[in-house]
Formats: sequence, structure tokens, C-alpha cells
Amino acid sequence: MTPYFENILAALQEASGKVFSPSVLGIIALSGIYGLFVGAVPGLTATMAVALIIPFTFFMDPAAALAAIVTLEAMAIFAGDIPSTLIRIPGTPSSAAYTGDAYALMQRGEGSRSLGVSLVFSVCGGLFGGLALIVAAPSLARIAFWFTTYEYFWLAILGLSSSVIVSQGPLGKGLFSLLLGLFISTIGFDEVHGKARMTLGISDLAGGINFIPAMIGLFGLSEVLRNVLRREAEAAANAKDRGQVFQGTLSLLKRRFAHFLRSAGIGTVIGILPGAGADIAAWVSFAASKKFSRNPDQYGKGSLEGISDATSANNAALGGAWVPALVFGIPGDSVTAIVIGVLMMKGLQPNPQIFEKQRSLIYSIYLVFILANLLLLPLGYLAIRAGRRIVQIPRGILLPAILLCCIVGSYAIDSSLFGVGVMLAFGITGFLLERGGFPVGPVVLGLVLGPQVEKNFMFSMIKSGGDPIEFFSRPVAGSLGLLTILLWTAPLFLAALRSWRTRLEGKGI
Repeated sequence: MTPYFENILAALQEASGKVFSPSVLGIIALSGIYGLFVGAVPGLTATMAVALIIPFTFFMDPAAALAAIVTLEAMAIFAGDIPSTLIRIPGTPSSAAYTGDAYALMQRGEGSRSLGVSLVFSVCGGLFGGLALIVAAPSLARIAFWFTTYEYFWLAILGLSSSVIVSQGPLGKGLFSLLLGLFISTIGFDEVHGKARMTLGISDLAGGINFIPAMIGLFGLSEVLRNVLRREAEAAANAKDRGQVFQGTLSLLKRRFAHFLRSAGIGTVIGILPGAGADIAAWVSFAASKKFSRNPDQYGKGSLEGISDATSANNAALGGAWVPALVFGIPGDSVTAIVIGVLMMKGLQPNPQIFEKQRSLIYSIYLVFILANLLLLPLGYLAIRAGRRIVQIPRGILLPAILLCCIVGSYAIDSSLFGVGVMLAFGITGFLLERGGFPVGPVVLGLVLGPQVEKNFMFSMIKSGGDPIEFFSRPVAGSLGLLTILLWTAPLFLAALRSWRTRLEGKGI
């Protein structure tokens, strides 16, 4: 055996020893239960739940901390389907795409069957995304050695652009949210020029806005505010549940295996795009499923096909989102943005070298992805059985508990009330944005990627002597730059083309 494979085998054995140790297995089990609870309770999101456990990761080694996050997210994404099915309230944003279908099946007495399809296809989609992470990440790591500040600048711009293009709602509103996040990211100490910007004399702002309290506010407090103004949730149907949890699920998977591969592939690709995430993957896959379905009229009225494809995609996106996070240090979604923070807190810098210098840690992540998704099957089954009681928690108890979690989580980041103030400010901002139809995802991505865009741009300008042509002088940088420009100009070109054709048709040409 060559030294290369001996090193791989040694790293795999070390990773197995870490992951299958009693302490890490205990953390995985507790994180799984916590993730199922978070996803099943309307108002709590996977992002918020991950942000709230960050203080506990201070006392864990990197493998245990990442195992907790991977397990929690996988469980929470599936568990969001439980309240979607029972009371028509998405437990997590990724469940919103198929809530109408799941609830329609519940009204027909097939709620258990709907949840069984969600569970099985979530497990399969999660395993597909984990496999994509194992296969794609090392390849991207080798390519990433070619990257300089020019390439990283265009890559960050491409990620920011993708978040606007694929976000729901008008393009202009997505762009506004992105610009708002970028503007807020400029607050604090400027590393390039060594000056404080827009701190208003407040010392706490010198370090900038911490994105974790900001995310807790955008995703947690804003949900509390929305629920306060929302009418009482519609009661679940009284129809007797006639379906078994796994009734016909395996035959559905066998019959639609090609569709599963398409949906999981869509989810993985969207997960790799910085700023997209599982919720967008679910919507895109659901739309593709309806387009290629032989029964498109059933979508929105109780389609198991739509549910299976969307749940495959949103769970596959979880693994895909870790690819840019580990290789480039660019978050694929808001959860991996927190993961990057955890790695940095442990003294680890996400970049291509991490695959060589921290090989056992990377293999630990691979093993946890497989283990967490396999564990989802039995724990998810138990969660389905217990789901009816969890979702019946009165809102008078639920909403104050969510608010308390937001306050505690924001304070624990820096042990400062300033973090609580940031959370409150962003919670109100997120509530107002969503009331106006503005997506909050681009705001978070702007906060996370803004400093990287600015730093790489300034360093590139210094190296090039101010010549913008240098941004296109290298093959990879030029390709990424042209792709980014094409991404922004293509919609304008198509709109102009449609307008030109309309004028010609009006003239009878």
C-alpha cells in the first residue's frame, strides 16, 4: 500500500474513533432530539436552533461541535414537515413549498403516509447530498489552489448574485435586501485603511455587526412578530388517519427513482450556490417536478410526487452547502455561515489546505453526514408519532419561549446586551422586510460575504495598480467574471428581446 493510501486509512481510522466515541454519539443523539423538536415547533428554524447551540460548542472539540450541527440541521429540516402536515404551518422555511399538498393529504386521512414519504425521501436526499460532499469537495479543493484575490472576489460576487437571482419575489426586492446587507457589513473597523466607519461613537460597533445575533433576529424574532399578528392556526382535520407511515413509500421510491436523482441533483447544485439553501431548493425542485409530471393538476391538492421530490431536494441541499463552506470559506446557506464561525473559533480556517492538514476532521464530517441521515429514520418515525402533541402547544406559551431563546442566544454570543439589541433591531427589520415582500436571505449573505468582497477587491486593486482589466487577466478569474456579468445582463437582454418581438408583432411583421 502506498503512503498516500496509508495516510487516508490512518485518517479514516482516527475519524471513526472520534465519531463513534461515546461522548460524540451522545452529542449526536441529543442534537437529533433537539433538532426534531425545533423543526416540529412552528416558529423555530434550523438556523435559529444552530445559532442557539453555538455557546455549547465552546466546550467541544471541532469534530463533536460539527457533528452536533450536522445532526441538528438534518433532523430539523425533516421535522418541519410535521406541523406543515398537521396544522398547515411550515415548521421550517424549506417545508413551505409543499405545505398545501401535505395538509390536503391530512384532510383526506393520509397524513401518516405523507409524513412517511417525507421521512424516507429526506433520508435518501440527505445521503445523496453527503455523497456529493464526499466526491465534490476534494476535487474543488485541488482546483481552489489556483485561486487568488481576483478569483475569490468574483466567486463572492457570483454567490451574492445567485442569492438575488434565485430568491423569491421580484428581482429588485432581492437586490435591495442584498445591498442592505452589504451596507451593514461595512460598519466597523476597516482592515485595509485602518479606520472606523459608521460606528457613531459606539465602541461595540468597532468590531462590526455580529451576524449570529442578526440571524437570530431575522429568523427568530421576526417569526414571533408575524405569529403575534397572525390569526389562530387552522385546526387539523378531524378525519381519521387511514394511512400507515411507510405504506407504499418504497414502491414510490422505486417507481420514481429517476425523478429522485433529478430532484436530489437539483438540491445539491442549489446547495452549492452560496446563499441559496434548502428552502429555495425545495421550491425549484417542486416546480420542476410539476413541470415533468404526468399529473400536474394534483399539485397543490395532495401530490405525493411533489412532496417526495421537494423533500429529496431540501435535504440534499444540506450536503451541497458544505462544499463552498469548507473549500472556499463561503457559506452555502445561513447554517454553514455559522459553521465557518465555529471553525474559526476553533482556530481552523476553511480553505483547500484543510483537506490535507485536517484530514481526520474532514472524514469525521463525512461519517457524521451518513450517520445522521441513517439515524433520522428511527428518530423521525418516533417524531411522527409524537408530532400531534408537540404541535398543540398553545401559542401563549410557545411565542414567549421563542422570544426567551432569542434573547438568551443573542446574549450568549458575546455576553453582552449589545447582542440583544442587535437581535431586536434585526428582528424588527426582518419583520418589516418580509411584510413588504423583501427576502431576508440576501441580507444575511451580504453580512457574511460583504467583508470578503471588500477585502479581496481592495487587495486586487492594489496589486493591479488600479487597472480593472487585471480582474479578467487570469483564466479562472476571467471565466467567473464573465459568468457573473452574464448572470446580471441576461435577464435585461431577454426582456429587451421580448419587447422588440412585441413591437414587431404589433406592426404585423
